[in-house]
Amino acid sequence: MTTFAASSPLFRPPAPVGRTRPLGTLAMVYTLWRNPLEIWSKAHFELPILMGDTVLGPRAAISDPAAVRRVMLDNAANYRKDALQLRILRPALGNGLFTSEGEDWRAQRRALAPLFSPRVVADFAPAMHRVARAAVARLDRRPDAAPVDADREMALITLQVLEQTLFSQGLARDPAEFQLAVTSYFNTIGRLDPLDLLGAPKFIPRLGRLRGRSALDFFQKAVDDIVAARRRLIESGASPPTDLLTLLLGALDPETGRGMSLDDVRANIVTFIGAGHETTANALTWTLYLLSQAPDWRAKVEAELDADFDAAGEGDPTAALPVTRAVLEEALRLYPPAALLSREAIGEDWLAGVRIPAGTVVTVAPYVLHRHRRLWRDPDHFDPSRFLGAERERIDRWAYMPFGAGPRICIGMSFAMQEALIVLAHLLKARRFDLMPGQEVEPQQRVTLRPRFGMRMLARRRL
Repeated sequence: MTTFAASSPLFRPPAPVGRTRPLGTLAMVYTLWRNPLEIWSKAHFELPILMGDTVLGPRAAISDPAAVRRVMLDNAANYRKDALQLRILRPALGNGLFTSEGEDWRAQRRALAPLFSPRVVADFAPAMHRVARAAVARLDRRPDAAPVDADREMALITLQVLEQTLFSQGLARDPAEFQLAVTSYFNTIGRLDPLDLLGAPKFIPRLGRLRGRSALDFFQKAVDDIVAARRRLIESGASPPTDLLTLLLGALDPETGRGMSLDDVRANIVTFIGAGHETTANALTWTLYLLSQAPDWRAKVEAELDADFDAAGEGDPTAALPVTRAVLEEALRLYPPAALLSREAIGEDWLAGVRIPAGTVVTVAPYVLHRHRRLWRDPDHFDPSRFLGAERERIDRWAYMPFGAGPRICIGMSFAMQEALIVLAHLLKARRFDLMPGQEVEPQQRVTLRPRFGMRMLARRRL
């Protein structure tokens, strides 16, 4: 077992305390409904694998990097998305890239991969800068140190980035409406339902799904309007903008030459609008919060931005801002957007020396993996230095996976990282964000990892 020496005092951000006793069936169901982050025990953060029968059936939770690699890469064909995960995600995301399986997933991935190539993503940088500068201007119209709902502001910014890059003719709705619909989805359909956890028949209505129906209807109508407007433009003979929507409608599988079905186009639009903007917005919100509690690191970021970031520039600032990037990566370690990944074993396998029978659901929880005692020094503390210099090189690839890993790694990872760094650079060069007195902070898992009580902050001018 790897051991780490204690370092100097560091900020320990809020997180549920690992349980020392197992939960009973009803307590487990209630905890998964309230906040799935609270199910993890101390042993999950200390042992490479835990296996047993639960209310959800046979489960194996793995945190051994070699075992994670086997599930996510080396033997990925033996592991498919499990039924409970798909039951939560498919009502809104359909059969898009995030939820499809087998050859259907492979065909979509091949068709969509060119849309997120390094060259295409780099071409989106100027639009990201424009949105970030507009956000700073919006803050400048407020009184100095005025309260800001940072979580909502970050969600608005990331939706506007989508409007400027992936859907450049607009989202057919006010971005604020999309924001409300996404929040409604995560708090209703995106929440684990006790009836699902107890294995109740599918014909019994789920209250959360009934409450979330309006969000699904909103997505359906908005996406249909977006697609219809773009098709009218194309059919008129006009040159459409080169954005994700145009590329989706014209995307061809390079192996078969077939285009994507309209249902698949719809599903992927909802995926990129809903999950795509939400995960980046959460990463930005958690980063602002962590810096507000770590003045030494905030000073380092500000010094770097003052020296090396040109707010009038248009390019990708990643290489020029290693400290800012390290802070973002540490925020993604502590609060990974997707806190839990799960796969069902199709056939028998062995992981970390333990037999995995067919039908076992294997969980790889980035939230646990990123805070594991065997893998990280001071795992519960905020310390961006672990992503700088030689320390960065020591991180096991399969111990850090905020965007997933293997063939199903998030296709928009480079887009999200570029967007987050550009937005952070503009905001932090112009403003200093401090937590509003009395603001309670607690991470809550609702598909993504969100601040349960929002994130009210004071935004003070720096320049």
